[in-house]
Amino acid sequence: MCQLMLLLGLQTHNFISMKIIEVKDKQHIREFIHLPIRLYKNEKHWIRPLDHELEAVFDPKKNKAHRHGEITRWIMQNETGQTIGRVAAFVNKKTVKKDNDQPTGSMGFFECIDDQEAANKLFDTCKAWLEERGMEAMDGPINFGDRDRWWGCLVDGFDRDPNFCMPYNFPYYQQLYENYGFKTYFEQFTYGRLTIEPLSEILAGKVERISRNPAYTFRHIEMKKLDQYTLDFQTIYNKGWAHHSGVPKMPLAQAKNAIKSLKPIMDPEILWFGYHNDDPVAFFLILPEVNQIFKHVNGKMNLIGKLKFLYHKWRKTNRKMYGLLFGIVPEHQGKGLEAALIEACRKQVQEVNHRYEYFEMNWIGSFNKRMIHLVEQVGADIVKTHKTYRYLFDRSKPFKPAPDIK
Repeated sequence: MCQLMLLLGLQTHNFISMKIIEVKDKQHIREFIHLPIRLYKNEKHWIRPLDHELEAVFDPKKNKAHRHGEITRWIMQNETGQTIGRVAAFVNKKTVKKDNDQPTGSMGFFECIDDQEAANKLFDTCKAWLEERGMEAMDGPINFGDRDRWWGCLVDGFDRDPNFCMPYNFPYYQQLYENYGFKTYFEQFTYGRLTIEPLSEILAGKVERISRNPAYTFRHIEMKKLDQYTLDFQTIYNKGWAHHSGVPKMPLAQAKNAIKSLKPIMDPEILWFGYHNDDPVAFFLILPEVNQIFKHVNGKMNLIGKLKFLYHKWRKTNRKMYGLLFGIVPEHQGKGLEAALIEACRKQVQEVNHRYEYFEMNWIGSFNKRMIHLVEQVGADIVKTHKTYRYLFDRSKPFKPAPDIK
């Protein structure tokens, strides 16, 4: 631990003097943002998140979760005033009791030096804040908002760059969580494969069967009709995802904000929707993996950062695409729509687009056995694993992992 601290330019210290500071002013916001820059300065695969993307989580004007919840954050400093840790805690009233045996809050945005006492103090701070608000458990590390961002502790796949807004952390974080008492609530797998490889015969058979049903049609989005696709996205998401544990329904304003935030990086040829008699029933949202561009801007989308972004976007620097989200409404599941969407995208990428060399699909929950089976049929392998933990405040209460989707 002392060797790591010396590498980071931090002095050893007496942990009795560690100080927790609630982040309320610009100086402490800066410390909250800049701590990871020091921690990961020698990690070649870490990519600095965009400052404004991170800060948007804590801004009520930009994060709609503030309408039905509250969040706070802290930094930890040693006796010399050096920041050695950070964390946030939050309550989302829409998910506090949904499919939970107890009111459950959350924590996230955890960063810390390699010391269990320091980590425990940060976790205890979250626990105390949540207990004051009637919570009896906390999940983490997760996001105050959508699941596709800032969610999970990386436990495998440290040899790969993180995808946009996906966490990358030191291997020792897993032990910091588990030594404190967090238990694995579920895992999130990232699958990867080369785009030039063919799909399996099983998927080809599903595609052939569904192609015989003229009621189903599939198309990638058109930018001039983006408002309609936003409505279709909201409809499918709420029917296909909002019944899952801990997932609230998405209001139209949130759907519009999500699509608007993706617009600057969209490639419309890899964003696919499925329809049954013109009713939206499925989507497969794929994006260029823009962290391959953002790693050149060093967290700042100022004038220089924007010019770098436009340059690399023009040069099509990123050769990787990633699956952001799959959604199928329940009454059309099990009919092969997922295979049809994958085949439509495959033909576009392999026979028309020719841009992308590699594909990763984020956020396949260990509770989603059907989706795991599907991506394995696609020929993808697990390349990264994140864990979402749960900590029960009543240590005598039996722990239950997230149930599988039926």
